Amino acid sequence: MAGEPTFTAKLTAEFVGTFLLIFTVGCNVLGGAGMWAGVSIACVLMVAIYSLGGISGANFNPAVSVTLGISKSLGGPGMEWKDVGFYVATQLVAGVVASMSYLALFNKSFNLEPAKGFNMAQAGACELLYTFMLCFVVMNVAAAKKNAQEKGQYYGLAIGFVIIAGAYGAGAVSGGCFNPAVAFGIDVASAFLGFGFCLPYIAFELVGALLAAALFKVVRPEDFAGEKTLTTELVSEFLGTFILILTVGLNVLAKSPAGAFSIAASLTCMIYALGDVSGAHFNPAVTTAIFISGRCPDLTAYKAACYMGTQILAGFVAAYTYAFIYAGESFPLGPGKGYSWADVVVAESVFTFVLCFVVLTTAVSEKTKASHLFGLAIGSCVTVGGCAIGGISGGSLNPAVSFGIASAQILNGGYGYKAILYSAMELGGAAAAAGVFSITHGCETEVSKDKSLA
Repeated sequence: MAGEPTFTAKLTAEFVGTFLLIFTVGCNVLGGAGMWAGVSIACVLMVAIYSLGGISGANFNPAVSVTLGISKSLGGPGMEWKDVGFYVATQLVAGVVASMSYLALFNKSFNLEPAKGFNMAQAGACELLYTFMLCFVVMNVAAAKKNAQEKGQYYGLAIGFVIIAGAYGAGAVSGGCFNPAVAFGIDVASAFLGFGFCLPYIAFELVGALLAAALFKVVRPEDFAGEKTLTTELVSEFLGTFILILTVGLNVLAKSPAGAFSIAASLTCMIYALGDVSGAHFNPAVTTAIFISGRCPDLTAYKAACYMGTQILAGFVAAYTYAFIYAGESFPLGPGKGYSWADVVVAESVFTFVLCFVVLTTAVSEKTKASHLFGLAIGSCVTVGGCAIGGISGGSLNPAVSFGIASAQILNGGYGYKAILYSAMELGGAAAAAGVFSITHGCETEVSKDKSLA
């Protein structure tokens, strides 16, 4: 039987993982990796988590360690503050060593500051929100008692994909640190270009960590000697939908070259984080498909209505958040150049069908459920639809996305009725998915009936 790693082993693991992460950041930026930089950084984080998670917990980020410390103080899973202090110090040292290493390798560095055209408030909002997302996903997939006991193998993928979610949209505004060790290391290595932005960056990131710990307690009350309620589930639906639609907006406004993949990554992460809390619908079309299928008895008409209302509310809040970050800028909902509304009907209906059908088959069905890959499968539907029909309809596939986009565009003279048209198409695709699912997976219903008669 393997023994417990020593504290020296844990600190060494934290140093190695943090060093590799920040050295990879620097090499991608200075080496001109371009579109693939976010994927490269996400992958080094993922492989380091799988390699060292069993040794130190694979924090590699002072914000994560602080979140664990706060959670422990609140009576939940986490880390003692004295250990947090050692972890944070080790991570900051690793960040400086890594940044000085890429400076020596390339003989140049890059400055830490908001992107051109943005101020610290806008960049800080991005750092706060995506550091929150990162810490929140870590807490749910790796620290939550249920997931820790079940030892799901998706934790590294879920955490790594947060970087893909944030790098291409939020990264275009703030640079996409989401980690005080990254911010501090970059600022130290570029001190000859100017020093000091790491301080507000770190402040925003630590607020994100605090928010993550607080909302972790809300969505996981059973980890804090509480009980799960409908409010718990609605908060879960709000958070997942908000992050999804915020990522949509930031990618579109940044004209991201990997928008569909980044948006898909955000959905994948939040499904893994909150799937066992609320079912992680994050989409009125998905809720509709599951309700029509009748496979989830707990999803009553009242509960489904609450879910859908919460999702649409989250869409509004997310849309106005990305509009704030871009100083009021938004984008329209409607057919792409050269396409008609008839084309949009086909595109949105078919690919919302794909999304809802995959949810039903990989997350609801007992026969074809993908226990570890369900989140990746569902998230990949966004990559499929975004690339396939993004130029036709925008690839909304979600009434909450449609209403959010349309509501923000009202600020710039848009019309809200387009969201109603899109939603009708998307709900039609959801109903079709439930109908086909009842045929392909009808054997499950027959088995259930036989069991009830036995």
